[in-house]
Amino acid sequence: MVIIETAAITVREATAEDSSTLWAACFEAANWRGGDQFTRQQLMNDPEFSHYVQDWPRPGDFGVVAETAIGEGIGAAWCRIFPADDAGYGFVAADIPELTIGVVPGRRGAGTGTALMTALIALGRSRGLRSISLSVEDGNRARDLYERLGFVRVGRNGGSDTLLLQL
Repeated sequence: MVIIETAAITVREATAEDSSTLWAACFEAANWRGGDQFTRQQLMNDPEFSHYVQDWPRPGDFGVVAETAIGEGIGAAWCRIFPADDAGYGFVAADIPELTIGVVPGRRGAGTGTALMTALIALGRSRGLRSISLSVEDGNRARDLYERLGFVRVGRNGGSDTLLLQL
Protein backbone atom coordinates (compact mmCIF):
# COMPACT_ATOMS: atom_id res chain seq x y z
CA MET A 1 0.00 0.00 0.00
CA VAL A 2 1.42 3.41 -1.02
CA ILE A 3 1.31 5.85 1.86
CA ILE A 4 3.17 8.86 0.46
CA GLU A 5 4.05 9.57 -3.15
CA THR A 6 5.98 12.54 -4.49
CA ALA A 7 7.82 13.17 -7.73
CA ALA A 8 11.03 11.97 -6.08
CA ILE A 9 9.99 9.06 -3.83
CA THR A 10 7.26 6.64 -2.91
CA VAL A 11 6.78 5.50 0.67
CA ARG A 12 4.88 2.26 1.02
CA GLU A 13 4.19 -0.27 3.71
CA ALA A 14 7.04 -2.77 4.19
CA THR A 15 6.47 -6.44 3.38
CA ALA A 16 8.37 -9.70 3.94
CA GLU A 17 10.11 -9.09 0.60
CA ASP A 18 11.74 -5.94 1.99
CA SER A 19 14.17 -7.55 4.43
CA SER A 20 17.18 -6.63 2.25
CA THR A 21 16.10 -2.97 2.28
CA LEU A 22 15.68 -3.14 6.06
CA TRP A 23 19.15 -4.65 6.44
CA ALA A 24 20.57 -1.86 4.25
CA ALA A 25 18.74 0.75 6.35
CA CYS A 26 20.01 -0.89 9.56
CA PHE A 27 23.55 -0.67 8.16
CA GLU A 28 23.07 3.04 7.43
CA ALA A 29 21.60 3.66 10.89
CA ALA A 30 24.54 1.93 12.59
CA ASN A 31 27.05 3.83 10.44
CA TRP A 32 25.37 7.26 10.59
CA ARG A 33 28.69 9.00 11.30
CA GLY A 34 30.02 8.03 7.87
CA GLY A 35 32.62 5.44 7.14
CA ASP A 36 31.92 1.87 8.07
CA GLN A 37 32.05 1.40 11.83
CA PHE A 38 30.29 -1.89 11.23
CA THR A 39 30.20 -4.14 8.20
CA ARG A 40 26.93 -5.67 7.04
CA GLN A 41 28.22 -9.07 8.13
CA GLN A 42 28.98 -7.79 11.64
CA LEU A 43 25.45 -6.41 11.93
CA MET A 44 23.90 -9.64 10.74
CA ASN A 45 25.98 -11.71 13.19
CA ASP A 46 25.65 -9.46 16.25
CA PRO A 47 22.42 -10.15 18.18
CA GLU A 48 22.35 -6.53 19.47
CA PHE A 49 21.81 -5.41 15.87
CA SER A 50 20.42 -8.46 14.11
CA HIS A 51 17.32 -8.65 16.30
CA TYR A 52 16.13 -5.43 14.66
CA VAL A 53 15.71 -7.17 11.28
CA GLN A 54 16.06 -10.95 11.66
CA ASP A 55 12.91 -12.89 10.75
CA TRP A 56 11.14 -9.79 9.41
CA PRO A 57 8.22 -9.51 9.82
CA ARG A 58 7.24 -11.05 13.12
CA PRO A 59 3.73 -10.61 14.53
CA GLY A 60 3.34 -6.98 15.57
CA ASP A 61 6.09 -5.68 13.27
CA PHE A 62 5.25 -2.83 10.93
CA GLY A 63 7.27 -0.53 8.75
CA VAL A 64 7.62 1.56 5.64
CA VAL A 65 10.09 1.66 2.76
CA ALA A 66 11.09 4.64 0.60
CA GLU A 67 11.82 3.96 -3.06
CA THR A 68 12.82 5.98 -6.08
CA ALA A 69 10.62 6.11 -9.18
CA ILE A 70 12.48 3.04 -10.51
CA GLY A 71 11.89 1.02 -7.33
CA GLU A 72 15.34 1.45 -5.73
CA GLY A 73 15.12 1.23 -1.93
CA ILE A 74 16.62 4.37 -0.41
CA GLY A 75 15.48 4.04 3.18
CA ALA A 76 13.21 2.33 5.63
CA ALA A 77 11.66 2.88 9.03
CA TRP A 78 10.12 0.08 11.08
CA CYS A 79 8.98 -0.87 14.56
CA ARG A 80 9.43 -4.01 16.58
CA ILE A 81 8.34 -5.04 20.05
CA PHE A 82 11.13 -6.48 22.20
CA PRO A 83 10.83 -8.40 25.45
CA ALA A 84 12.75 -6.99 28.43
CA ASP A 85 15.27 -9.86 28.21
CA ASP A 86 16.10 -8.98 24.57
CA ALA A 87 15.71 -5.21 24.79
CA GLY A 88 16.78 -2.90 22.00
CA TYR A 89 18.80 0.28 22.51
CA GLY A 90 15.63 2.39 22.78
CA PHE A 91 13.68 -0.01 24.99
CA VAL A 92 11.04 1.58 27.23
CA ALA A 93 8.54 -1.22 27.90
CA ALA A 94 7.58 -4.60 26.46
CA ASP A 95 4.40 -3.16 24.93
CA ILE A 96 6.03 -0.13 23.28
CA PRO A 97 7.53 -0.78 19.83
CA GLU A 98 11.02 0.48 19.11
CA LEU A 99 11.65 2.38 15.91
CA THR A 100 14.64 1.95 13.61
CA ILE A 101 15.25 4.22 10.62
CA GLY A 102 17.97 4.41 8.02
CA VAL A 103 18.35 6.45 4.84
CA VAL A 104 21.14 6.08 2.26
CA PRO A 105 23.65 8.95 2.52
CA GLY A 106 22.81 10.56 -0.84
CA ARG A 107 19.16 10.94 0.23
CA ARG A 108 19.67 12.37 3.72
CA GLY A 109 18.56 15.93 4.31
CA ALA A 110 16.13 15.83 1.38
CA GLY A 111 12.91 14.88 3.19
CA THR A 112 13.16 11.10 2.91
CA GLY A 113 13.52 10.62 6.67
CA THR A 114 10.60 12.94 7.36
CA ALA A 115 8.41 11.08 4.87
CA LEU A 116 9.36 7.72 6.40
CA MET A 117 8.75 8.91 9.96
CA THR A 118 5.43 10.56 9.11
CA ALA A 119 4.18 7.40 7.42
CA LEU A 120 5.41 5.13 10.21
CA ILE A 121 3.82 7.26 12.93
CA ALA A 122 0.52 7.21 11.00
CA LEU A 123 0.73 3.40 10.84
CA GLY A 124 1.39 3.22 14.57
CA ARG A 125 -1.63 5.38 15.29
CA SER A 126 -3.82 3.30 12.95
CA ARG A 127 -2.80 0.21 14.95
CA GLY A 128 -3.93 1.83 18.19
CA LEU A 129 -0.46 2.02 19.75
CA ARG A 130 0.04 4.32 22.71
CA SER A 131 3.64 5.28 21.91
CA ILE A 132 6.83 4.53 19.96
CA SER A 133 10.39 4.69 21.28
CA LEU A 134 13.82 5.02 19.73
CA SER A 135 17.46 5.54 20.63
CA VAL A 136 19.59 8.33 19.20
CA GLU A 137 23.31 8.75 19.74
CA ASP A 138 24.83 12.07 20.74
CA GLY A 139 25.70 14.13 17.68
CA ASN A 140 23.24 12.43 15.33
CA ARG A 141 21.47 15.21 13.45
CA ALA A 142 18.38 13.00 13.07
CA ARG A 143 17.60 14.04 16.66
CA ASP A 144 16.25 17.33 15.26
CA LEU A 145 13.74 15.39 13.13
CA TYR A 146 12.65 13.23 16.06
CA GLU A 147 12.13 16.22 18.33
CA ARG A 148 10.30 18.14 15.59
CA LEU A 149 7.88 15.20 15.33
CA GLY A 150 7.25 15.25 19.08
CA PHE A 151 9.65 12.68 20.54
CA VAL A 152 10.88 13.57 24.03
CA ARG A 153 13.79 12.28 26.09
CA VAL A 154 12.81 9.67 28.66
CA GLY A 155 16.16 8.01 29.38
CA ARG A 156 19.88 7.83 28.81
CA ASN A 157 22.11 4.86 27.99
CA GLY A 158 25.82 5.57 27.57
CA GLY A 159 26.18 8.11 24.75
CA SER A 160 22.57 7.80 23.61
CA ASP A 161 19.21 9.14 24.62
CA THR A 162 16.02 7.11 24.61
CA LEU A 163 13.17 9.13 23.10
CA LEU A 164 9.44 8.48 23.26
CA LEU A 165 6.55 9.69 21.14
CA GLN A 166 3.09 9.56 22.69
CA LEU A 167 0.56 8.67 20.02
